[in-house]
Amino acid sequence: MSDKVRILAFAGSTRQASFNKQLLSIAVEGAREAGAEVTLIDLREYRLPLYDGDLETELGLPENAVKLRDLFLENDGLLMSCPEYNSSISGVWKNTIDWVSRPQPGRPGLECFLDKFAVVMTASTGQWGGVRAIQEYRRILSNIRVKVLPEQISIRRAKDEFAADGSMNDEKRQQAVRALGTALYHAIAVFRRGEH
Repeated sequence: MSDKVRILAFAGSTRQASFNKQLLSIAVEGAREAGAEVTLIDLREYRLPLYDGDLETELGLPENAVKLRDLFLENDGLLMSCPEYNSSISGVWKNTIDWVSRPQPGRPGLECFLDKFAVVMTASTGQWGGVRAIQEYRRILSNIRVKVLPEQISIRRAKDEFAADGSMNDEKRQQAVRALGTALYHAIAVFRRGEH
């Protein structure tokens, strides 16, 4: 195993100009600055059919599900920024988790999540900032044995929060988002040293 702390980062949105992608990129900076090797992916490039047990039985895991599964396995942590849709989670995020969780011959389904640490954040154009959805993201991840850090941020009225260059208008808030990436790095590093 590499000594480097490796983090997989992705947004739970495929929209090109997603506020969650902008938020994620700021947290990624914090993780990289702390010393993490971050793989930033766009779920738009890993399109998957809706999970269907009959499809899985007939054809096995789709190629992109296998690629994602490998990425989850290769990394120590998950850094995610996810939207709130109709007071709940993103369908593309849940579909990704459902496919990645599937077992393979000789390999249990949840192996991709064991001993993984995660940070979840949300950005929403609404007044609630994703606070209703973030609890559901956390519950799902905890249920599949991911260690979800208590640190989280929900950004409300996101269209007013970001400058044209993708940075946040409020410097203190930007630093708080960067700190999420840093916190994830340190949690993984401490766990590796056996200080838990």
